[in-house]
Amino acid sequence: MLPRFLLYGCAGWVLEVCFTGTSAAIFQKDSHGTAKTYLWMHPIYGATALGLEFLHDRLRFLPRPLRALAYTAVIFGAEYATGWMLRRALGRCPWDYTKYGWNVKGLVRLDYFPFWYGAALAFEPAREAFLRVTSEALRQTPEFRHAVEDGDVLPPAHERRVEVEAGAVGTTFQGALAADKAEEPEELTLGAEALPSPVG
Repeated sequence: MLPRFLLYGCAGWVLEVCFTGTSAAIFQKDSHGTAKTYLWMHPIYGATALGLEFLHDRLRFLPRPLRALAYTAVIFGAEYATGWMLRRALGRCPWDYTKYGWNVKGLVRLDYFPFWYGAALAFEPAREAFLRVTSEALRQTPEFRHAVEDGDVLPPAHERRVEVEAGAVGTTFQGALAADKAEEPEELTLGAEALPSPVG
């Protein structure tokens, strides 16, 4: 979970830099495309995304566009709640929308809905990518390899192999199929004499 938290936070930073820089270039005619973000945003993005993972597990029966609507509501709620807490702790919220758009107490902009909805739609593909990256990174650690060797955890599925006597597999299609059924080892006969004779 910690690696995904860090990755989500960095992804949020990158998206915010791209969004604010593009907005500055288009709407403020800033030829440098000056971008802006805050140190606080990393843990906010990371924690919010982990909350979306929790929500995803409970809404997986819904179509993806509806799940994205729920994610968007959570994003708005997280932005409002964290902005309110920062305002109480620091005296002001780092982002202040008081003068812009359809804002709610200067903490969220409702006219940002299309952008947050787009981010919500991108959440699930990003989650799958981060799960693959972090799982593969974990499997490369010495601790994981030692745990596999000690029998504390199972090896990855693609590393499991069924050991058979030379020549037993390949005699017939049925023999090869039986050897691949690792989940039913008690039904697997490894002797070549037990395999059916080739037809013809």
